[in-house]
Amino acid sequence: MTAESDAHPEESRPGDSVPEGDVRSLFGRSAAILAVFTGAEQLLEEANAGFLATVGAPSGTGSTPAELLPGPAGAQVSAALDRVYRTGEPGAARDLAIPLGRSGQPRTATFDFTYEPRRDAHGRVSGTRLLGVETTQIKQAQRLLAEQRALVEQIARDAPLSEVLDGMARCIEDLAPEPILVSVLLADPDGLHLRHGAAPSLPDFYNRAIDGIATGEGVGSCGTAAHRRTPVIVTDIGADPFWDEFRELAERAGVAACWSTPLLARDGALLGTFAMYHPTPRTPDEVDLALARLFADTASLAIERHHIETAKARAEAQTEAARAALAEAIHAEQQLRAEAEQRALAATELTTRLQAAAEAQADAPHPDLCQLGGSERCSAAAEIKVADSWGDAAWGCPAHVEEALLNVRSVYIADEELGGLAAYRNR
Repeated sequence: MTAESDAHPEESRPGDSVPEGDVRSLFGRSAAILAVFTGAEQLLEEANAGFLATVGAPSGTGSTPAELLPGPAGAQVSAALDRVYRTGEPGAARDLAIPLGRSGQPRTATFDFTYEPRRDAHGRVSGTRLLGVETTQIKQAQRLLAEQRALVEQIARDAPLSEVLDGMARCIEDLAPEPILVSVLLADPDGLHLRHGAAPSLPDFYNRAIDGIATGEGVGSCGTAAHRRTPVIVTDIGADPFWDEFRELAERAGVAACWSTPLLARDGALLGTFAMYHPTPRTPDEVDLALARLFADTASLAIERHHIETAKARAEAQTEAARAALAEAIHAEQQLRAEAEQRALAATELTTRLQAAAEAQADAPHPDLCQLGGSERCSAAAEIKVADSWGDAAWGCPAHVEEALLNVRSVYIADEELGGLAAYRNR
């Protein structure tokens, strides 16, 4: 079946205090047990239903603690009750591990025990009383909250997103009361596809297959949750139409249930999905839903922080690129200005040469050698006559004449009749 969660996401955001309802869910399932023993043999006289359910004995009267609780735990409890019986002094034990569930799936639970003496009408010790409270869920919740705080600290230190998400997935898988596999998918900027984020315990072939799946109605648990922006709970993949396209893939991966929660930014934008897979068809309980809310918020914080830092880095890179481009433009402008100044100096020098040549050759016939070589002199033949707008003229070789024409705007070829222009054009 497919069930859409009726609960809306909590208003609190990651980094805020964890919702009280989630804490109560994580701290739930604590059993209080009571057992009364009599005589030096410590035979069970009576017990509450919690004790009998815990030890797995529907009717255990007349049994000793060691018989009710086999192994090291039973021996420890038996020794403690014997001591209380002998001394008349109460005792206690903290976080004592007790194996439970002798039939079905065994598990180990921790208990805090108090041992008290029982006295008769004359004040003599006639037996003992055992009171216990299961601390398994409390310890688990404390560890979960500690791990969640550690993850938030990682996010604050700008740890890589892949490292944060992978660590979060492993933490949940390790601390969850029943076997689960965790997956985080990241939404593309357009929100139309989901990409692999973290799934340390799912097979690689499965992660590759779903990397890039579309967001949309009926696209598995995650694609649908991303599309609806609400949690989607599939309790039996083998029978759910949302998984028609991926059923064979899920079977190969060994998963039979998938509960997906959308990861949303503060502005409601889709960040990705957080999914919990189970090897058998299963409906989530309060602890599962509390875990999903708690760590979905943490994942949202990590992803949103990553987006912010990525955008910041991109903006800084663009600013640096613009700064570099501006510096390059300024440098190019300076080079052009320097080249222009050099051309102006060259023009001034050529003008001076032209004037000097004109003065020196005012009454002289056509010279044999180029007059535009300046102080270095030029041994080339004087072939072309040039003049400027002030009337100064000189003869030069084609190279120096071309330099003058390019660098001194007022210079022109002076007299076509002298053959200078034809020589210049036909050289």
